[in-house]
Parts: sequence; structure tokens; C-alpha cells
Amino acid sequence: MQITVLRGRDEERRAIRRLLAGPTDAGAALVLHGEPGSGRSALVGYAHRHARKFALLASTGLADEASLPYAGLQRLLDPVLDCAGELPAFDSRLLRRALAGSGCPPERQLALGLAVLRLLAVVARSRPLLCTMDDVDLGDRPTAEVLAFAARRLRRLPIAVVLTATSAPPGGLPSYRLGPLDESDGAALLADRLPEPPVGPVTEALVAAAGGNPQALVDLAGTLTAAQCRGDEPPPTTPPADGALGRAYRSRLDRLPDDTRGMLLLAALDEDGAPETLVRAARAGGDSIADLTPAERAGLVRVEAHRITFPHPVARSAVVTAAPIAERRAAHVRLAGVLDDPAQRLARALHLAAAAAGPDPALAGELEAAAVTVGGARASVALERAAELGDDPARVAERRVDAARYAWAAGETRRAQLLLSRVPTGPVAPSGTGPAGPGRGGAVPGPAAPPAGGRADLLRGEVELRCGRTPAALRALLAAADVLAGTDRPAALSALARAGEALCFSGAQYRYADLARRARVLARRARVLTRPGDPPEVELTGTYLAGVSATLRGDLEQAGPALRRVVVLTGQLTGAALTPALLCWAASAGLLVAVDGAAHRLAERAVELARERKELSALPRALELRAIAEYWLGRHAAAADSSREGLRIARATGQANVAAVHLGMLAVLAAVRADRDVCLRRLSEIGDGPAPYSRPWALAQWAVAVLDLTDGRHAAAAARLAALARPGTGRGQVLVQVMATPHLVEAAQLSHRPVAVAALALFDRWASSTASPSRRALSARCHALLAPRGSDEAEERFRTALRLHPVDTGVFERARTALLFGRELRRARRPRDARTHLHDAWETFTLLAAGAWADQATAELRAAGESVGAPDPAAARLLTGQQLRIAQLVAEGATNREVAARMFLSTRTVDHHLRNIFHRLGVRSRTELARALP
Repeated sequence: MQITVLRGRDEERRAIRRLLAGPTDAGAALVLHGEPGSGRSALVGYAHRHARKFALLASTGLADEASLPYAGLQRLLDPVLDCAGELPAFDSRLLRRALAGSGCPPERQLALGLAVLRLLAVVARSRPLLCTMDDVDLGDRPTAEVLAFAARRLRRLPIAVVLTATSAPPGGLPSYRLGPLDESDGAALLADRLPEPPVGPVTEALVAAAGGNPQALVDLAGTLTAAQCRGDEPPPTTPPADGALGRAYRSRLDRLPDDTRGMLLLAALDEDGAPETLVRAARAGGDSIADLTPAERAGLVRVEAHRITFPHPVARSAVVTAAPIAERRAAHVRLAGVLDDPAQRLARALHLAAAAAGPDPALAGELEAAAVTVGGARASVALERAAELGDDPARVAERRVDAARYAWAAGETRRAQLLLSRVPTGPVAPSGTGPAGPGRGGAVPGPAAPPAGGRADLLRGEVELRCGRTPAALRALLAAADVLAGTDRPAALSALARAGEALCFSGAQYRYADLARRARVLARRARVLTRPGDPPEVELTGTYLAGVSATLRGDLEQAGPALRRVVVLTGQLTGAALTPALLCWAASAGLLVAVDGAAHRLAERAVELARERKELSALPRALELRAIAEYWLGRHAAAADSSREGLRIARATGQANVAAVHLGMLAVLAAVRADRDVCLRRLSEIGDGPAPYSRPWALAQWAVAVLDLTDGRHAAAAARLAALARPGTGRGQVLVQVMATPHLVEAAQLSHRPVAVAALALFDRWASSTASPSRRALSARCHALLAPRGSDEAEERFRTALRLHPVDTGVFERARTALLFGRELRRARRPRDARTHLHDAWETFTLLAAGAWADQATAELRAAGESVGAPDPAAARLLTGQQLRIAQLVAEGATNREVAARMFLSTRTVDHHLRNIFHRLGVRSRTELARALP
């Protein structure tokens, strides 16, 4: 097994080149160690190819000869044994006897090591010598010891030695541990092996499945189909058992003693890896954990103080699959017998289940009860096995749905889909109430359990919503709502809320309030399903549905109170009733009524709760909402961080739809900061996949429009933004267009003025229904842009916008307003008035590292007759943009009242900032402040 393309091994290659480029009269050695498939043999080959000026002695340790002392040394030195005649007679006899199979007594081992060193020196007299031994630890131990002895004593000899090993390297020699490849190196290796490189999410999944092991990645690439490479089908999740890496591990396994293989099987089946468990299981069978020693030397297992691990999942799989089924069952029974702690209840039940030969309802019930106490992926495995052991079709279906729910929550999307595919689509008669999967908290107990088919449709719909086709998601969710309405109202409401998400994602918001063609509107369903005295979680979901429905039909008077009620209700949620999904709906409600701080706190809590409960599937949506809240709060860098994290998790969990939303958000954020390269890269990652009017499509259009606007292509930008939605019909991405309205108005002042006026009217209604100063500031700015140039109305609107922009948030948007106002004043032939606002904008953009916008402000300032220099670096590091501007005005002699008037701030705000400025700069007076600023 050999990796011929060296990716991610730059440091090791440099070490080899340094070794070979050293002085001709001085030698050195190095050891490369790592698990099978990590590229050790490829690096030896690299050394051979770069040793053109060297004589070469090369060999490989063979496990078949591990019991033959000095067998490896004999193969290595055989080509130069004729030179042994030049050694002293004693050295020559000792060396020849050892290599002939007569061995070497302990008292002569030092002499033998020196004899080998002298022989290598003889060979290297005429030409430098490279000596390599691959897999030195697989062969006989005496050979490894002699070579290590010689390698430590090469200082004055023109000899280079390269050894490779799986286990720990010999002491006293420079060594390099070959770690896993990172994603970029893994992607490069896949590109080397495949005709077309796989798409980004597939590459990430393959690198994760390979654990960064190069050979595992090559084996996976060999099994990849064209559809999997494109991302149309799920990629493989484990390297093939019959691949080169699997064969390498099995060949090592085949050479182990029977006792070692038996102990290794126990270790492989005990996934917890606790040494105490293995010790007790060994004693129960009259064995000893010391039997693992040969397996450790072979690189098949690692025994540490508190854990027993395998170097790669393929190694564990090779051990298990090589054992006959009878041995596996016996090992499971032995492990179950020593797991008597209550905390080991699930592990014990799983071992007993693995040993079961047929249906066992009692054991199935034990598995189910134990799974609920653990949760996560292990609970999913336990419930799947419980379903296999059950004999009641209804209970089997319920357990499979619960297993799928746990798998989905743990981020194992493909496994969840496979489990759901085994649940009957028709009704299955309930057979009693069983434990709930994650996300089923809050169910109202009743005489009958929720139908498994309805719960399966609910989960199918959620998975499709995040990962697949939204029409299929909508069908499944509406079907789930119909089935669950009579037995599980919270779940039915959840299905309706998810269906609303599907409509909004696909751009069919008009159906949110008008589903008369499909069993009436969602809002009416919500009212039927909610009752006075319902618990908070039920009231929250129903109120959320009603509030969003009212928002989308333009009834903001009804929507506002309902959505604010949703935000308030989260404070009443406790225990199992508090879920990431409910927090996400509340965060969404907060964004719709522009309580950005509350929305951010709710989204952040959803992220924290999802992490606490290990519900990976909930994280991408929660991070999406957090990013949107951060966008409105003016925290663009934080929003980008949230979207990058959401993108990573969405790709890891197969949530292609949410990943596309995060890519769209990252493209918008880059475009807003005029970072063309990043924006275009993110747009290329979205590709042509999103359907027209879907949320990712709309975000991509918004991002391109902002780039057009930055480059002065106003008509193109306005056309793109105007096409995002048709507010009168509810078709398209109405909410995205509302977010983009400030850009639309800025772009459409001339060519698309009627569209801009209509969009601003909708934005005004929304902004006026909120208490958000930032929304009203943007509204005032938009009205200023549409007012006649140079008019009193335009000036008053701009000044209102500057006054409304929050002092501590939205600094970027305030600078944009200042830039637009300054441009307006300059064009109205008021350059002196323009310069104040343009300078504020330039300063803020410079301090925010928004280079393109700073350049625009610079151009406007020059057109207004002012030369521009960079802000003082020391002050720029210590003060915010607004604080720096206040400090400069004070240093010029302005009073606090004059500063407040010039910056459209209150005198109290200026006083507050001035105290912070004095503290940060370490000054105590206005005179000292003037000296601190150049």
C-alpha cells in the first residue's frame, strides 16, 4: 500500500531534502511514524527519488519474518555483504554469524551494532549512502534495535538513514508524526484521483469520513459515483472494507496470536473504550489485557491510561468483520456481563441485543427505556435495534421514527432518511405511548399515542425542508398536520410552522395566508388548534403562525402584537418545553418586529441549547437567524462569522438548503463591504441550484445588485432588486426585498423610481410599526434620496436619518448615510457643508477597513475641495470612529454643545463619549487631548 501523491506532507519533505543536502562528511537520520495509509511509504519513495548522488540500500520490515532475528537486517545488507571482508576479522565473523541465523548473544550486541556501522561506513567511502527501512517495527525486533543503534552514530559518516514505523519511534532520533490531512490537502488529493473534483460539501464529507487518512481518502475516491461526486446522491460515510487500507489492517490482524485477536475483538466491540471494562471482561474469560501487546506493536490498537482507541475506524471494522459470528456474540455476552453500573445500562442492553438471535420484546423495551436517558446518536442506534427485536408492528414503526429523530438531531441525515424509508406510509395502529424523541417535548398526554405515520411525515418534511425539495417538504408537513391534529396538537402546530418555513423559503408566501385550496389557510388552522389555557409552547407556535400570516398579508396592526407576544412567551418556557425550534421561531418573530437585540439573544440561546443537547441539525437555522440579527445590529463581521459556522455545520449535516442560505448571506455581507472577490466566490459556491424566487436565489440577486450599485450600474441593480418579489401578490422573497429596500431606493432614483416608491411604502409601513430607530433612520434616508435634489425636504430627511441612527450600533449604515448626504450637498454646490459629512464617512470607513467605500468618500471629498490623509494610527487603535471624530472637533476648540450640533447628537451623549476618550487616551484636559492628536 503506497500513496504516490504527497499532499499535506510539506514539512516532512523539507526534512528529507535537508537530510540529503547535508555535508558529505556528516550523516544524520530521521524517523517517520504514523498509522497505516498516512503516507510513510510514499515519503520513503520521495527520499529515493531525491537521492540521485547517493548509493542506496533499501528494505521493508515483514511481519512474516518478525520471529526471525536479524532477517530484516540480512535483506537490507545482502547487496553489500561482500564488503564485510574489509572489516576486522572479529566484526566480520560476528556479522556473518548473525545474518546467517546463528543470532547474537546479549553481551555481543554492542559489538554487532558497531560492526553494522563499520560496514555502512565502508560502503559509503566512494559515494554517500542512503539507507531506508520501511515499516521497521513490523519486522524482527533485533533488526530495529541494531538500525536505531547505528542511526544514532552517523555524525562523522556520509550516511543518511530514513526509518518508518507505525508505533512509537526509537528514542534519540529526530521523528515526524504523520497526522491527518486538512480539508484543503484532502481536496487536492481527491482532485488528483478523480476526473472531476467533487463539489465542496462532498469533499468535506469525504475528508471527514476518511479521518484525514490519505489512503482512506483514495479508497473512498475509488468508490465514488458521478452522482455522488456532483452531490446529487449522498457520498459514502466509511471507507470500503476491501480497500487498500482495510486490507493493510487485516494483514496485520491475520498475523496476531489467537489470544490477542480475541482480546482485540473485545476492545473493538466496547465502543466506550474504558480499560477497566476490558480488564474485567478479560478476567471473566480467564484472559489478560496484556494479550493486546502484539496488537499495539502492530499498530492496530492504542492502550492509554484512560482509554483504548483504534487508529482508524477501518481498523476497528476489520477486527469485528474478521471474527466469526459465534465469537462476536460470545464477546458481546461477556462484555454485557461486566457492565453492571446503572450508568452503563444502555451499553449493556446494546451488547445483549447484538448477541440476540431473534425477536425479544423484553430486551427491546429495555433498549428503548435506556435510550431515552442517553439521547444522541447512541439512542438512535439503540432504538433501531429495539425496532428489530420487537414483534408489534406499531411499536416497531414508533421506534424507527424515534431512532430517525435522534439520528437527525445528531446530524446523521442519511441515516435518518434510511430509517424513515422503513416506516410505513399508511396508518399504523398505535399500541401505547412510548418515549419521545428529541423535539417531542410538550406533547399533551392522551389515551392514544401520536400516529407513527404522522410523526414520520413531520420528520420527513423537516429533513426535506433543510436538505431536499421544498414541495416535497410542504406535502409531508401538511399531511403530518392533518394526521396529528387530533392526537398531538403541539406536533401538528410544529408541522404547520415548518410548512410556513417551506413556503417562505420557496418564495410562495402568498400561500401562507391563502391555502384554501389545501384545507384552508394556515392561520385558520392555527386558530382551530389553539385554545385558551394552552401551555406556553402551544400558544407560542399558534401565535407565531398567526403573526407571520398577518405580516405577509400586510396586516401589521394585527401582526405586531402577536409577534411581540411570541417573544414574551419564550420567558415562560422551561425544561423540555424549551427547544431550539421554539427559540428560532421566537427569534424570527423578533426580527419581523425589529427588536433586533431580543432576536439576537433568542437566536444565541437557540445555538447554545442546540449545542448543550447535541442537536446539530438545529444549529444551521439558529445560526442563520443570529447572522440576520447581527446584520441589522450593524455587526457585519459577527454576522459573517455566524454564517461561516452555519455553513460548515450545514454542509457537515447534509443541509444543502440552509448551506445555500448561508452562502447567500455571506455574499451579501461581502457585497455590502464592496469585497467583490469574496462575494463572487460565495456566489460561485451557490451555483445554479437554487430555484428562482427561493431564499438563496434572492440573496444571491441582492448581493450582485449591491456590487452593481457599488460600481455605478444603478439601473442593473434596481432591476435585480425589483425582481426579488411582487409585494402585491406575495410571490417571491418579500421579506428579503424589504431588507434590501435601502439599496433598491438608492439604485432606482431615476430608472425605476415607481418601483422604489412602492417598495419604500411597504418598508415605511413596516418601519413605522416597529420601535426601531435604525429602521426609521433607513426610511428617512430613502425618502431623502427620492426627494428633489437640493431641496429642504432632502436635507431634513438626511438630518433626521443621522439623528436616528443608533450611536453604538449600525456605524456602517450611519457612515453610508453621511456619504450620501455629503454627496447630495456637494452636488447642490454646498461643498463646505458637504465636507463635514464626507469626512465623517471617510473616517468611519477607513477605521472599519471598508476600503472601497473609503475610496468613494475620498473621491467625494476631493471633489468638494478637501485633501485626505489617513487617521492617526495610535488614536485609530484606541478610539471608535465616532469617538475619534469627537476628539478631533474638541481638539479644534469646539464646545460639547457645538460638537453635539455638528454630529446630530445630544449633549449628554457627547459628554459620555468625551469621558471615555479621556480615559482611553490617558489625558485629563482638552489641552492634553489636543496634544495627543496630531
